Amino acid sequence: MNVILLEKIANLGEIGDTATVKSGFARNFLFPKGKAIPASKKNLADFEGRRAELMAAHDSNVAAAQKRQAVVADATLSMQVNASDEGKLFGSVGTQNIADALNAQCGSDIVKAEVLLPNGVIRELGSFEVVLDLGYAVTATINLVIQELDAAAGVSADGSMIEEIEEAEAAAKEEAEQADEEIVQTKED
Repeated sequence: MNVILLEKIANLGEIGDTATVKSGFARNFLFPKGKAIPASKKNLADFEGRRAELMAAHDSNVAAAQKRQAVVADATLSMQVNASDEGKLFGSVGTQNIADALNAQCGSDIVKAEVLLPNGVIRELGSFEVVLDLGYAVTATINLVIQELDAAAGVSADGSMIEEIEEAEAAAKEEAEQADEEIVQTKED
């Protein structure tokens, strides 16, 4: 199916280019998102009348993406997670974790879909370069350092307070003793 691109799309072309795509891609993605229109004589004529408007909108979108890039460019993000002695994580660090931490640190508005992890979630300690796709061919690279969680005095490896655990165990033991006393009293009656 031939389509006219209304915005720059990677691996397809620039604004105004005619591209041949599979019909499902056009119907399910390009047309509903307003990224392309079917290539016909009428649509070509209409597009030429709107070319300046579409180019201006594209330029403003690129400028907005570049502003977002400036906020996060070359940021170094450090995350502490639970890990084994061999450096394997108990769990993983995914796109949502990275986006949330980056937003908290830089005051940005990154969403998890913009964080690219080509090898999947991170499951080991170390330093990683993470690429952010901010749209309109604008990318940013951040440095991500995954470190083992430092267990402070009074804190267990899972991050809970040891004193709280001891208090909870003592309370549970006391409740069990009271329940046993109630059972004994009901049997005596």
